[in-house]
Amino acid sequence: MTMEQNLARAFQRQEVLKVISGLNNFDRAQVAKIINAATVGGATFLDIAADAELVKMAKQRTQLPICVSAVEPEAFVTCVKAGADLIEIGNFDTFYAQGRRFEAEEVLALTEQTRQLLPDVTLSVTVPHILALDEQVELASRLVAMGTDIIQTEGGTSSEPHHSGAIGLIEKATPTLAAAATISEAVSVPVLCASGLSQVTVPMAIAAGASGVGVGSAINQLDDEIAMIATVRGLVEALNTVQRRSLVRP
Repeated sequence: MTMEQNLARAFQRQEVLKVISGLNNFDRAQVAKIINAATVGGATFLDIAADAELVKMAKQRTQLPICVSAVEPEAFVTCVKAGADLIEIGNFDTFYAQGRRFEAEEVLALTEQTRQLLPDVTLSVTVPHILALDEQVELASRLVAMGTDIIQTEGGTSSEPHHSGAIGLIEKATPTLAAAATISEAVSVPVLCASGLSQVTVPMAIAAGASGVGVGSAINQLDDEIAMIATVRGLVEALNTVQRRSLVRP
């Protein structure tokens, strides 16, 4: 699959910051704020809900690549026609509170259906953190064999930190960091570490082997656009502080 050139280079340099507005966030005004914050703050690309009208709005407001997220493959088709550059199966975090689980076989089936509908679009797939780490690795490997271009990790919303401050932020990010470190050793495609990350833990994700990070709630739960921009800029600065593993390997 031919990934957008600037995005491919950013993944290669392990400098990707994806700003996530939310799979179920269809609030045009709020999504517009997030789009502007991501653009002004220096993010690499955007991840928005799979809605063609949101895609059209995003394409009018930013030059950043637009990814749409959904768990219904059919929803991607109209979004790609509207200009979406990438598609993402997941993130599943929002469904766990509803008691909805995504097992490996369902994720594989969704991937197969999506590839049948859109064989030539850059595809990212989230690996459910409810699986044991070895099962996550096995699933990621099978997804890559099916034509997945990016593997995304998750786990932040189900993590329960026992401390405040930096220790709590690290505890919250532990599941997705562990998955990124393990999966990145097993697959040849970029791994994007997402869910529960912060300025404290973004450098850890890159040092662990992730090619990029996805951040949602740390940005989209803010009401003020200026604060959103500041947060995006802070995350970009955190990414720039990392000694990247890909550059220090023999």
